Amino acid sequence: MSKSGSHATLADVARKAGVGTTTVSRVINGGHRVSPRTLNRVRAVIEQLGYMPNQAARILKGERTKTIGLVIPSIADSFFSSCAEAAQEIARANDSLLIVTVTNNDPHIEMENLNVLMRHRTDGLLLAPANYQSDSLADFLRRISTPIVSFDRPIPGTGIPSVVADNYNGARSAIEHLISHGYKRILCLGGETTLYTIRERLRGYRHAVEEAGLVSIVDMSVKDYKSAEYAIESHLAASQPPDAIFTVKNSTTIYAFETLQKLKISIPKSIALLGFDDFELASTLRPSISVVQQPIEDLGRIAAEILFEQLLPTKKKKHHISKKRQDMIKLETRLVLRNSCGCNTPAS
Repeated sequence: MSKSGSHATLADVARKAGVGTTTVSRVINGGHRVSPRTLNRVRAVIEQLGYMPNQAARILKGERTKTIGLVIPSIADSFFSSCAEAAQEIARANDSLLIVTVTNNDPHIEMENLNVLMRHRTDGLLLAPANYQSDSLADFLRRISTPIVSFDRPIPGTGIPSVVADNYNGARSAIEHLISHGYKRILCLGGETTLYTIRERLRGYRHAVEEAGLVSIVDMSVKDYKSAEYAIESHLAASQPPDAIFTVKNSTTIYAFETLQKLKISIPKSIALLGFDDFELASTLRPSISVVQQPIEDLGRIAAEILFEQLLPTKKKKHHISKKRQDMIKLETRLVLRNSCGCNTPAS
């Protein structure tokens, strides 16, 4: 063991293992061109001495830091925490640490986080941008040489690969399903219209409604439970109230369900409810809630896999990113039919 209060050095390991420092470096970096016998001996000495590579020195030499930055709006949101867990598994499989930072969808906090990650020389970035149309964000990302993959939301005009769900077709299929039940006045309820995901869901809603010759009823005023309650009560008091509600995110679905329960309005007998994004209790509520389900874990996993394919050129590629254009990998959503839309399928 090294002396109390001091750290074992590369030279200490080499001396005790009876090899050169170059051999020890090779062992630390994967053991290439080192015999199995020597590899086992050096690893045993590393463990015995408690040797830890000097990360600062590795950075100065331009080596990989084996860290990946993840920039997301919220860790409390189950959507992004699930993405983070999936990304972390890929990072661990590639001997890297995932550093998670949170923006609260604030572009200023986002830039602060990105600057901190750059100062720590992270090898790559996984980013769900706060404002996907931000010119300042796009300019910043173009200037840095660090590999980046965005997920959930693309970053137009940067050439940065992105992994997103097919929000447009997910919403469109949901509205077409409600229309097939005979609903004619479908309220689209939500907020945060600056987000790419919400805009795409709105686009899918509008196209499905227009193709059916129906009138769009859109209310994007929802910020919290109170605003959702006010919006629903206002629409229900109209001369032609909605007969169905399509909510564009899971928190709005929960607000709508709670409001309708409070008002003692029967779902789906008096009004149907279908939401974008599944949530933990959706299948156990009464009635169970029909949803558009996103492949959440796949978003985080595939984004991380693409990032490591850029970082490790020798790595076998699963995902082919075109160099000629900004490539967007679009993952299919799934319509999960339960009871709140009018289906009589058992809760799943």
